[in-house]
Amino acid sequence: MTDTASTAALMDRIYGPQWQIYDATRKFYLLGRDTLIAGLAPAPDDRILEVGCGTGRNLIVAARQHPRAQFFGIDISREMLETAQSSVLNAGLGGSIRFAQADASDFDPKSLFGIEGFQHVFFSYSLSMIPAWHRALDRAVAALVPGGALHIVDFGNQADLPPWFKTALRAWLARFHVTPRDDLRRQLGYIAGRKATLWFQRPYRGYAQYAVLRLPR
Repeated sequence: MTDTASTAALMDRIYGPQWQIYDATRKFYLLGRDTLIAGLAPAPDDRILEVGCGTGRNLIVAARQHPRAQFFGIDISREMLETAQSSVLNAGLGGSIRFAQADASDFDPKSLFGIEGFQHVFFSYSLSMIPAWHRALDRAVAALVPGGALHIVDFGNQADLPPWFKTALRAWLARFHVTPRDDLRRQLGYIAGRKATLWFQRPYRGYAQYAVLRLPR
C-alpha cells in the first residue's frame, strides 16, 4: 500500500465512525476557526481552497459569509468527503462548493478542478494531522496565484498554559494522530523570506497558532 493510500485508510478508520458527532464535539476546542474564515475577506469570484476539509463545516460557514466567492475542498479521507458532500447539499450550497479526494502534500488544482490556482488556501486544524506537513505547506503555496494568501489555524505550543494542561492535551491529541507543529512559525518564516510576507500570532495563551502568509503580486 502506498503512503497516500495508507494515510487515507488510517483517516477513514479514525474519523469515519465519528461523522455524526465530529462537528458537535470539535467546536469546543478547535478555537479560532471562525476568526480565520472571517479573515479571508475574499473579493467577488475569488477561489478559496480548504486543505483537509473534513466534514465540510468550515466551507459551509465560509460560503454563507462570502457568497460571491468560489469554494473548493480536498481531503484524503473518502469517508469525510462523503459526509462533506452530503452536508453541503443539505445546506443548499451544492453550487458553491466543490470537493476532490487528494493528498495535501501532492495535489494539482488543474487536474482536480480544472483551474490554475487559488486566491486563498487555508488549513484549519488539519496541518497537525498531515504527516508530510512541510510538503503540504509548499504545495499550498505553489497552488496560490500571485498576491494570494495562505491562512492557517491549528494547535499551538501552549507555552503560556500550565504544564499539566499541555501534557494532558498532547497525550489526548496523540490518540487521534494529531501532532502540534511547534516549528510552524520558523517554517513559514523560511517560506516568507523567499517570496512572501508573514503575519503570525499565538492566541489563547498559546493554545492555538494563527498565521497568514501572502505572496507578492
